Amino acid sequence: MELKRSLGLIDVFCVASGAMISSGLFILPGIAYAQAGPAVVVSYLLAGLLAMTGMVSEAELVSAMPKAGGSYFYVMRAMGPAVGTVDGLLTWFSLSLKTAFALIGMAAFTALIVDVNIHVIAAGLSLVFVMLNILGIHHAGRAQVALVAGLVAVLIFYVVRGLPSVSVHNFEPFAPAGMAAVFSTAGLVFVSYGGLLKVTSVAEEVKDAGRNGPLGMGLSLLVVGLLYVLVVFVTTGVLGSKLGTSPEQYSETPISDGAAAFMGPSGRLLLSVAAILAFVSTANAGIMAAARYPLALSRDNLLPGFFGRIHHRFKTPHVSIIITGAIIFASLGLKLPVLAKAASTVLILTYVFSCLSVIVLRESRLQNYQPKFRAPLYPWLQIVGIGGFALLVVNMGASALAAVAALILGGMFVYWFYGRIRTNREYALLHLIERITARELTAHMLETELKEIIRERDDITADRFDDIIEKCAVLDIQESISLEEFFERAADTLSERLHIDRDVLLQRLREREKESSTAITPTLAIPHVIIDGQGAFDVLLARPRQGLTFSETAPNVNAVFVIAGTRDQRNFHLKALAAIAQIVQHPRFDDRWLSAKNIETLRDVVLLGQRPRD
Repeated sequence: MELKRSLGLIDVFCVASGAMISSGLFILPGIAYAQAGPAVVVSYLLAGLLAMTGMVSEAELVSAMPKAGGSYFYVMRAMGPAVGTVDGLLTWFSLSLKTAFALIGMAAFTALIVDVNIHVIAAGLSLVFVMLNILGIHHAGRAQVALVAGLVAVLIFYVVRGLPSVSVHNFEPFAPAGMAAVFSTAGLVFVSYGGLLKVTSVAEEVKDAGRNGPLGMGLSLLVVGLLYVLVVFVTTGVLGSKLGTSPEQYSETPISDGAAAFMGPSGRLLLSVAAILAFVSTANAGIMAAARYPLALSRDNLLPGFFGRIHHRFKTPHVSIIITGAIIFASLGLKLPVLAKAASTVLILTYVFSCLSVIVLRESRLQNYQPKFRAPLYPWLQIVGIGGFALLVVNMGASALAAVAALILGGMFVYWFYGRIRTNREYALLHLIERITARELTAHMLETELKEIIRERDDITADRFDDIIEKCAVLDIQESISLEEFFERAADTLSERLHIDRDVLLQRLREREKESSTAITPTLAIPHVIIDGQGAFDVLLARPRQGLTFSETAPNVNAVFVIAGTRDQRNFHLKALAAIAQIVQHPRFDDRWLSAKNIETLRDVVLLGQRPRD
């Protein structure tokens, strides 16, 4: 069942921003300051810059494959079920831990109003949100937009009101624990940028996902990243060492404490309410997004089928939601620094897989991998990103490396003993190996899947011309032949399909070419003839790899569209000519045509061509 595309650019921006503006800003600065000192501002900036390298890779993948299942979907299609299983489980745990982090944050602010242990509050809230998700109660899009607009306005107000109260002395010494602590803290706060993954999980519901997905993600990262740096700068400049002195001694409500310092009790109340509202959005959306990953894994037979069960009444993946809720509930017992570090570590790995996926998909030269947004500075941006992410994880210490190893081994264990014997899916890495080794390892399954994704993404509804191309004959001619020999082959093929005399059709092709050359460009020709009878029309596609000589100005034609139809099909004949003319105008048509691997990918070049359809 296809999901309804109802999210526009503003919605995408608000989905990502609303998921980012929570614990990473309202809770984490105190913990981060205790680790890096005033240089925590640089840590947030570094984390944002590295998130940008992962974000542009995510944006390219989303624009190429806007499907439910988030990063798992395209990692699976790029690097196969083993890596896909690891990435799917990693992202599931990352979003679950981030949601637990948000619940503890919400509980900490709620405890300012109600004198109850924050872990008891967090446990109660987790149960509430699990039930809400099972019942299918979602935040309306307009409410999400209003919430994010309100949060951004409050944070801008906080920065403007707080700047005059900033003391330069609170930034001395700037990096008391050295630059190593700054890098490790950047890894700690990286979880703050996890909201971008929410866009990948709802990509199938985005209108014009090829444009709105990347643009919304980019705007969100820019706006929220800038707000992070400014808010942390003001908070550090106002509170100084009151933010934190050790991993055990830190402010659990740093932004509210900062607001109280220069606005009094009313400022604390304003920022506390804003924080609670941010946590509500993040926690609810986080459970829903996290629960989609085991659902997607089960649909590909990489997890047991019960993860994919849909409640007959509420139409929600209730089993997946309940198990996700159990993981979140169990995570609530972890200390905040441990929770943040674990969530950041698995999030970093998800971005590593995204960068690797872009490299594999591009280098595999898949004909139907056609992202509407292409990451700039390829492959250097991806290489820098992977190196930077590795540096972050290494600087986060032995516990982070142990967590990474355990999660990867756990994912491989699940794949080897369950998914490996139940799934058989083609992926881009096989195409890359095939290209390097010149061995036949793949069928056309992945290209076909990507073709259908492009049709959904671009709202392509097949018309009569598409139906004809789906069934038409295709000649992929390896050897060098003359134009006369080509016409003979075309006549042999089309006469049998159209049930007409072969010699008559051959003579018509010769005569049409004598009238005037049918070569449209030096590399493209469209021989078209009228045949006797009624209601007949067909197209033949041909790629003479060595080139055909149609005229002195077209001595090396390697794309030929032969059209034959009866006189009563004259109007459609003209439409077919117009359709071909529009398709071949694409700047990459020649490259795609010449690099197509086989007959089916040659056909796909035409079927996915950009043109108006009836």
